[in-house]
Order: sequence, then C-alpha cells, then structure tokens
Amino acid sequence: MRSTAPPTVPPESTQQAIGYPSLFLLVLIGALVPVVPTGALVSSAAVVAFHQTSPFALMAVFVVSSVAAFLGDMSLYWLGQRGMGSKNGSRWLEAIRARAPEDRLAQAQRKLADHGIAVLVLSRLVPAGRIPVMLACLLARMPLRVFARGDVPACLAWAATYQIIGILGGSLFPEPWEGVVAAVALTVAISLAPGVWRRVRARKQP
Repeated sequence: MRSTAPPTVPPESTQQAIGYPSLFLLVLIGALVPVVPTGALVSSAAVVAFHQTSPFALMAVFVVSSVAAFLGDMSLYWLGQRGMGSKNGSRWLEAIRARAPEDRLAQAQRKLADHGIAVLVLSRLVPAGRIPVMLACLLARMPLRVFARGDVPACLAWAATYQIIGILGGSLFPEPWEGVVAAVALTVAISLAPGVWRRVRARKQP
C-alpha cells in the first residue's frame, strides 16, 4: 500500500519562508522604533543566506532589508511631519527629538545645509546618525517626496554595507552560527564606536 504521508519541506525552504517575512518586519519595526539593532539583523541574515544553496538568497536579503528600511523611514518621516503640523505635536515626533541630542542635531543641520539630501546616505551608514538628520529634515520642512529621493540610495547603501559584513562573517567560518556571532559582534562594535570616541574626546578636552 502506497504511503499517503505528505512530503517533508526542506529545512532551507522553511528557513526562507519564515526568515524573509521576519527580517522584513523586524527591519521595518527597527526603522520606526530606533532601538532594534537592524544592522545586526541584516548581517545575520546575510550569513545564513551565504551558506544556503539558493543563488538568490543573498539578493533576497538585500531586497527585503532595503525595502523594509525605506518603508520604515518613510513612515517615521510622515508621522514626524504630522507631529510638526499639529499644535500638540505627537509621540513619534517627541521620540525623534529624544534621540537627537542638540549637538548632533546642530551638526546634522549644518551638513544638510551644505550637502542637501546627499547627507541622508551618510546618515544611514553612520551609527546613530539617521535620527538627527531626519529631525533636521523635518525642521527644514523638507517635503516627503524630496526626502524619499535621498532615502532610496541611503537604504540601498545601508543594506549593502551590512550584508557585506555578513558575507565576510559567513566566509570566515564553516558553521553559520559562528558567522552570525562574528557578524553581530562586529556590528555591535561599529554601533558603539562613535559613542566611545565621543566620551574619549570629552575627557581629553579641558
């Protein structure tokens, strides 16, 4: 009698079916709530994709992460615009202001005045640089469509940079989990480096 048991799903297919939607949601949430380490998520996903047999796995990680980051940025900027136009503001605008110290905001405003929307690309690559530049754009009353033109290359460059970190981690270690640990450690070190450097400079100044 022929068995009627359903065929098993390959583990790799299961990882892709669960992993890509999870990556999209986490990066989207991380763009809206800037406490989720989205760079580490992209690097970790790139490590796993590097060890898969599908030739399109890495491309899928790049597309999913960059689209999610763009949609998250646009949503947060739109919410910030609504807060700027409201008499009572909004909790989203207050959250943006709370994560943009005065010195970082002033620096972002100077760079925005000098370089225009091109500064959005650099803000995405510099740890903790996205929110001050976004607030500077809001204070400058930059239209949403203009912000979008600068945010597209910013999100593409951001996704590519952290994916390269993941690929390097995946190529150095035979096991995916080892590459994930290395990629997460590197992205965390990159995110902490500016804060440590500012503290060192503050101590050296009289």
